[in-house]
Amino acid sequence: MHRRTFIKGSAAVIPGSMALNMLMNRSFAFAQTPDFSSDIDVLNYALTLEYLESAFYRQGNAKGLLTGTEAAYLKQVGADEDAHVAALTSTITKLGGTPVAAPGVDFKDSFSSRASFLQASYTFENTGVSAYLGAAGFIKSKDILQAAAGIFGVDARHAAVVGNLLGLPPEGGVFKGATETPLPKAQVLQAVSPYITK
Repeated sequence: MHRRTFIKGSAAVIPGSMALNMLMNRSFAFAQTPDFSSDIDVLNYALTLEYLESAFYRQGNAKGLLTGTEAAYLKQVGADEDAHVAALTSTITKLGGTPVAAPGVDFKDSFSSRASFLQASYTFENTGVSAYLGAAGFIKSKDILQAAAGIFGVDARHAAVVGNLLGLPPEGGVFKGATETPLPKAQVLQAVSPYITK
């Protein structure tokens, strides 16, 4: 499979009715699997995180907490996350797998202010970057690895943009150092579990 096949149609935006249906589904089945046994498992892990991010931006952007350039940036970030969900779902299906269902979500006080929205965004994006890097070694297909690296790069740019909007210092803020730090699946799922409803 080629990278173009993986991302074909990735610019599509998920309809609101479909998004609502996804959010109503409360399963988080993939978290039950302790290890990655296949590329489909890795893709479903990534899909779970992208569902979370997609829902986060859909809800956050609807609150109207941002204006001007900030609003434009995070609207684009949300569109990118929707595209990642669409691309991952399509790829899993084409590979003969079953896409994991979207978890129910509760972002708590993430949308209480501009600062809380941006800080939560910054945390989610950096967690996603570390998650992709941590899972990369388990991917067997070079084409899927290349495509996943493309999403990893986009999420890293998202994190840098939001870090800049927050006025964070370059080193240790906008940039996390000379290299990114991978996180194992257990740590990633622990980090996002407060936002998952059972």
